[in-house]
Amino acid sequence: MDLAFFISLVPYRVEVKRMNKTRLITTMAVFIAIGTISAQLIWFPAGVAKAYPVQHAINVMAAVALGPGPAVVIAFMISLLRNMLGLGTFLAFPGAMVGAFLAGLLYKRTEKKSLAAAGEGVGSGIIGALFAVPFAHVFMGSSVGAFAFIPAFLVSSVSGAILGLLVVTKLYNRSTARGYGRL
Repeated sequence: MDLAFFISLVPYRVEVKRMNKTRLITTMAVFIAIGTISAQLIWFPAGVAKAYPVQHAINVMAAVALGPGPAVVIAFMISLLRNMLGLGTFLAFPGAMVGAFLAGLLYKRTEKKSLAAAGEGVGSGIIGALFAVPFAHVFMGSSVGAFAFIPAFLVSSVSGAILGLLVVTKLYNRSTARGYGRL
């Protein structure tokens, strides 16, 4: 099974349906590469976890550009690669994937980039932190409660969501000004 198989299972937004599958997979691969490389370069300690704000910025950008399904696949692959390279923990999975899904879903329903960023902040910062509690208990042997994860996840997700919102807004303004239409 390859990445194209998993992508074929995911419902796309209208713009993504028109996008060639090769172009979609290439775009996703670029997001994954940027997220994986940036994990080595841009991070900071935040409580019980490490904060990777570029991961959350990529979640917002992928949610706006590609929709919820591809954004979740991108978040999963970045988390998987970070874990395989020893750059992250299992806590990367629930936060990133929930945030990417909620960001994509809110953007798909409202077409507002600010709600995509808010969805990333709430999805990764609060809901993802709550999902991290059983992950930490089962996979890491840690009995830390949800209140230990929420501040750390919020710092990372909100800073990254703001960064992603700034990038998406700037790209959208440039593409509209040049006559390319939507991002």
